[in-house]
Amino acid sequence: MSQKVRVLAVSDEIAPAIHRFEVRDLEPDLVVSCGDLPFDYLEYLASTLNKPVVFVPGNHDPDLTPDPTARLDPGTFSWSAYIDTGAGPGGCENIDRKIVKVAGLRVAGLGGSIRYKDGPNQYTQRQMTRRALRLEALHRLRLVGDRTVDLLVTHAPPLGIGDGEDLPHQGIHALHRLVRVLQPTFLLHGHVHPFGFEQPDRRVEDTAVVNVIPYKLLEVER
Repeated sequence: MSQKVRVLAVSDEIAPAIHRFEVRDLEPDLVVSCGDLPFDYLEYLASTLNKPVVFVPGNHDPDLTPDPTARLDPGTFSWSAYIDTGAGPGGCENIDRKIVKVAGLRVAGLGGSIRYKDGPNQYTQRQMTRRALRLEALHRLRLVGDRTVDLLVTHAPPLGIGDGEDLPHQGIHALHRLVRVLQPTFLLHGHVHPFGFEQPDRRVEDTAVVNVIPYKLLEVER
């Protein structure tokens, strides 16, 4: 028998409606951030809701790249390749280039945007393709279950699907292939600001593509 998981997705803009104690009335089981939000905002949601919070970094976030010189405990196995530094918002998990099981859902993350200037969390299309291939490899290893992915959390949208014509807001070409491989129910993203206009949900194959700025409350069957 399937159950519904309530997911509060946030990105890019602080929403006064949920930056208050009454956010608890939404009763989410999981909070997902698509990036470019102040860390104290995410920490507020984590502490107020007392629910898991996962995020990917956006192009305006600081560099959270883990230390590549750190060594894994030889008694453990992990495909994260790096030891997390603990940088980032407290009580929240960075899922960039990871697939995790959280609140009963399989959630994959791919942060960053297309490179348009110097700065962290920006990549060329070719670099994004290499980053996406890592998620494909994790998916095929089935380290967190054998189901398809429930949520693909990105900062930027797929190329040509709700993105912008200017370079900074151009979408990610590799997300089209990644959707075909992971088959997520939802692809959640931010980055492209709606400026007060309601953004329609779009689709890539059978996946709903949702711009969550500033926040969306979704129900996902597990």
